[in-house]
Formats: sequence, C-alpha cells, structure tokens
Amino acid sequence: MITDEELDAFRLSGEKVRVIRDAIPENDVRGSVVAWSDTQVMIRRPNRNIVKLDRSYTFQPAKEPRISFEV
Repeated sequence: MITDEELDAFRLSGEKVRVIRDAIPENDVRGSVVAWSDTQVMIRRPNRNIVKLDRSYTFQPAKEPRISFEV
C-alpha cells in the first residue's frame, strides 16, 4: 500500500501517476493525486474526471516504464 508521504509528494509536485490495477495496461489509470483517505485515493484524470481508487493498487510515476504485473 502506498504511504501518505508518497501520496503527498505526488500531490505537491503535481507529477502524473500511473495506477496499475491488473495485468492489462489499458486498465491503468493515469492522472494527478488530489486527495486520499485510509482506504482510497482520488485521482484527477486528464479529462478532469475524478476517480476513487483503492490504496492497495500499485502506484508509480507515469513517465516511468510500466511495472510488469502478474495475475
């Protein structure tokens, strides 16, 4: 699970993140960290929609190559 410090660093820098939910790259969510709670993270997508995602997903900077994810 991603820590509060990591989420705060993403929020303050404005860096885009990639949220890897499963093995299919098309299902990744990219955007900026807006807010978070103990269980969820709110991501603002490029189309300005807000998505609530579980904190147990894998978060990484969007500019880095995708981490391979096995089911």
